[in-house]
Amino acid sequence: MTKTFNVSGACNPRLHYMVNLEPRLYEIKKMIDAGKYFTINRARQYGKTTILRALSDYLRKEYSVLSLDFQRLSAADLSDEAAFVNGLAREVGRKISFMEGVPAGIKEAMKELEEKRSYPPKMAEIFDCFTQWCMRTEKPLVLLVDEVDTATNNQVFLDFLAQLRAGFLDRDEIPTFQSVILASVYDIRNVQRKLRPDEEHRENSPWNIAADFLVDMSFSAGEIGGMLKEYEKDYHTEMDVIRVAHLLYDYTSGYPYLVSRLCYFMDERLPGTDAFPDRKSAWTKRGVLAAVKMLLDENNPLFDSLTHKLIQFPELETVISKLLFQGQAIAYDPDDVAVRNARMFGFVKVENSTVQIANRIFETRLYNRFLLNAMEQDNEIYAEGVRQKNQFVINGYLNVKLILEKFVETFDYLYGDRAETFIEDEGRRFFMLFLKPIINGVGNCYVEPQTRNRERMDLVIDYNAQQYICELKIWHGNAYNERGEEQLSSYLDYFHLKKGYMLSFNFNKKKKIGVQEIRLGDKTLVEAVV
Repeated sequence: MTKTFNVSGACNPRLHYMVNLEPRLYEIKKMIDAGKYFTINRARQYGKTTILRALSDYLRKEYSVLSLDFQRLSAADLSDEAAFVNGLAREVGRKISFMEGVPAGIKEAMKELEEKRSYPPKMAEIFDCFTQWCMRTEKPLVLLVDEVDTATNNQVFLDFLAQLRAGFLDRDEIPTFQSVILASVYDIRNVQRKLRPDEEHRENSPWNIAADFLVDMSFSAGEIGGMLKEYEKDYHTEMDVIRVAHLLYDYTSGYPYLVSRLCYFMDERLPGTDAFPDRKSAWTKRGVLAAVKMLLDENNPLFDSLTHKLIQFPELETVISKLLFQGQAIAYDPDDVAVRNARMFGFVKVENSTVQIANRIFETRLYNRFLLNAMEQDNEIYAEGVRQKNQFVINGYLNVKLILEKFVETFDYLYGDRAETFIEDEGRRFFMLFLKPIINGVGNCYVEPQTRNRERMDLVIDYNAQQYICELKIWHGNAYNERGEEQLSSYLDYFHLKKGYMLSFNFNKKKKIGVQEIRLGDKTLVEAVV
């Protein structure tokens, strides 16, 4: 059977190319062996369902596993306690009809609760059934629940959590689940809920028994490489597995869906096109960049979810705008609701106690969105980019030096008399606005996170499978500028480039506006001052 790269639903190792999940399953099983109750909170399409299904199979030799999906509960099932117990009993009954080793009487008890034979069922009754099951089963019982977000806005779900918590606290006296794992996007320990008609908000608290879940769900470059080696055995593309794996990681930071989507494009969509006649040509750096372009240009459920969250939580835009354009360092504060939500939804990650955009793909997509919004407010600089765009591309290559020359000229004319603080906060955004129509439809850009600060950003432009590095910086004197030149030179080595670009926003009244070329070792640096 031919395997594929799966980009919809859970992955199956018999059908799909996958990273090796065994190390993660081993770590999770250690938590289960220790009797931990915990949540797996990750952003949309982060592999939660895949890991739960793999975990269910991984545990079967030692445990009985009851695996539920709350997406199968309807709105009617969440309307009140009786309806919830009825719907839960229905789903449990459906699952145990396929399970071995379920003690006699449990199936019949679930059937009674499902059909409400004598009176409206109570939450305590279904937990009495679980207790009887735990007492009589040969193997300890583990409960896995996927998509618990479906129910988090309802009182009955909180009652369900409270019963699980009570069982955990009384486990030395009354048999209960060996372990409970709940998977969701929202952290049910903190999510706000609406319980009353007056829309009063309260904090969710009945799950304070949850252990910390520290297993890394993202893919490492090595794990991506292992998946590509399996693919290479089937197709013999002669790809440089290590290099392609690192490129995929560089753009995705190991976000499972993004990795799979890029691989899908290189496997199924690029081969057979004019630019990539076969798989061998697609599984290259040029192919990765083309796949990135395809991904950024499409609408998919993950991007739609991110857009919806920006609309639903407007405070996210402030956090993201500071990171994207001002290079403002944001220290991670777990009590900052906007940052906490940005992290929960997958927009950002926390490294060295500072907040960063989660990956290059998200960053570029967010740049495109924010610049589109900015076009309506600052249309002069964008309009100039549109008007002048045709002169900047020669034989498929960007003339970045000319772009800098024209930007310096345009920026000085439009904004040269603005206050220093205005230019310091907005200058880099204006350059991106000018650049956007020039590369639109063919290229994209992003900023390398390790260089992002108030003084300096290294902007990477991907255009027609070529890369250009342009440092955007705030001028702080000649000594600082020389250090910047040396840093840019080192960065060019990383990208295997011999030419780099620098755009300085200089507030010295005696500054000389313009563009010059300088040699630094074996490299050429094109420096623009505005």
